[in-house]
Amino acid sequence: MHIHIVPNRDSPPTVLLRESYREGTKVRKRTLANLSSLSASQVEAIRAVLAGQALQPPSQALEITASLAHGHVHAVALAMQRLDLASLLGAKASRERDLVLAMVAARIAAPHTKLATTRWWHTTTLAADFGVADANEDELYAAMDWLLARQDAIQNKLAARHLHEGGQVLYDLSSSYFEGSTCPLAKLGHNRDGKKGLLQVNYGLLTDALGCPVAVSVHEGNVADSTTFLPEVQRLREQFGIERLVMVGDRGMISAKAIAELREMPGIDWITALRSASIRTLVEQGQLQLGLFDERNLLEIASPEYPGERLVACRNPQLAALRAHKRQELLTATETELQAIQARVQAGRLQDADKIGVAVGRVVNRYKVAKHFELRIGEASFTFARKHAAIAAEAALDGLYIIRTSVQAARMDAPDCVRNYKALANVERAFRSLKTVDLKVRPIHHRTADRVRAHILLCMLAYYVEWHMREAWAALMFTDLDQAAKAVRDPVAPAKRSKAALDKVARRTLDDGTPVHSFATLMAELGGIVRNTCRTSVAGADAATFDVVTTPNPTQRHALELIQQIRL
Repeated sequence: MHIHIVPNRDSPPTVLLRESYREGTKVRKRTLANLSSLSASQVEAIRAVLAGQALQPPSQALEITASLAHGHVHAVALAMQRLDLASLLGAKASRERDLVLAMVAARIAAPHTKLATTRWWHTTTLAADFGVADANEDELYAAMDWLLARQDAIQNKLAARHLHEGGQVLYDLSSSYFEGSTCPLAKLGHNRDGKKGLLQVNYGLLTDALGCPVAVSVHEGNVADSTTFLPEVQRLREQFGIERLVMVGDRGMISAKAIAELREMPGIDWITALRSASIRTLVEQGQLQLGLFDERNLLEIASPEYPGERLVACRNPQLAALRAHKRQELLTATETELQAIQARVQAGRLQDADKIGVAVGRVVNRYKVAKHFELRIGEASFTFARKHAAIAAEAALDGLYIIRTSVQAARMDAPDCVRNYKALANVERAFRSLKTVDLKVRPIHHRTADRVRAHILLCMLAYYVEWHMREAWAALMFTDLDQAAKAVRDPVAPAKRSKAALDKVARRTLDDGTPVHSFATLMAELGGIVRNTCRTSVAGADAATFDVVTTPNPTQRHALELIQQIRL
């Protein structure tokens, strides 16, 4: 028997199952069945059976020898290619450069210690694709040393990409705590992580106006914010070659001393905010009249205390109500506990003045409102009362803040001054990603100052890649796509998301019905793309292997397509 295919002009061919037989001296053929209704694969299977081949299910014909998560690693690798991160690290290919690229990718996909990283990346395609399958932790430490030696060159390239003459530069300082006590950078200081009593290191981040990281500096854990600011300005001018710029920093960063020195630097402008005590002074001197806010929430004033500067005063009623509510809660909580102490004193259970003072101090230090209470402590006596005048004076300033800047009005109007100061939220967002959300720079386990610097630089480079990935994936995440509205909305009123963004949050789905993702869940979704290493089972253990990547689903495919659109 055999398969006979008969052409049929413009129609599909006729497929016949036929057999040959002998009739005397002649060989004749007869049709046993018409197979035209069968698929091509079914016809080929019948042809194979007729040829004497043994058929078996595909699952038995192929053997999967390894299955590694691939999609999320592939997405990060694509982003790094689009950003040309390899040439950013070094012009020539090298083992150290490959290791650093692998560590950056691993930090985004699954942040671990360096030792754990060498274990983890073998569970994905990262180790093989980046050529580091045989690397150990000692090589990673050596690569970190290599990276630190190139920090200035790397940051010079980043500055050339993202900073320009006359543009804005955001700067802020944060800290992360240590595991251990041997690093010379580890000091006790103002702990922003809420980890009291732990040693920490400070690090400052320079970004462009959108929050894209450009440079990072590392300092001892007890260094004050303001002392790190001027060296960054000098770096921008001398190392990055930017002569004209606007520095944006918070009220604790750009100090009066720093402003005095900035005045001596032509081309350098700044935007910051006044401290509460300075605002109170302006109000008490009558230079700022609170009645002016009855019909508006923003006004520009001048003061002889700040010659050559602009002061943009803002009042946010919602913020004022929030602060008033919080103050009242703190005052009430403090009074409740002070009344308990007073009852103990009156009952004779607490008599010693020193012990009364310790108990009272514990309460007022917890709630931080001691300035609003008049406390009288004596032997077997304790009374307290609210300072109503002081409370009213503070309440009058609720929701009030003043932006202080040297930028001329012709270059930047008052609302834009406020918007540009609030852009510091972009740096705060970077710190959140670095410290907790994705990259987990903390806790720091390294013991030498240079290794700590290299670790933080590595995390900054990882955030640089992640920042661009987040921008590319905005349409798939909870991000508000109506960014243009930020440039025209009321800069003082609480920020409001667009209706489309609110609808997306409420539905938890996109317009096509697929789920809205966070960065972490989208990376996990991509991790579902697997690369299988296969071989034919009949060929034995020595058979050559080949790779098969699972077919992406629509969401995975869309995410990878968006990464391909990243532009420098």
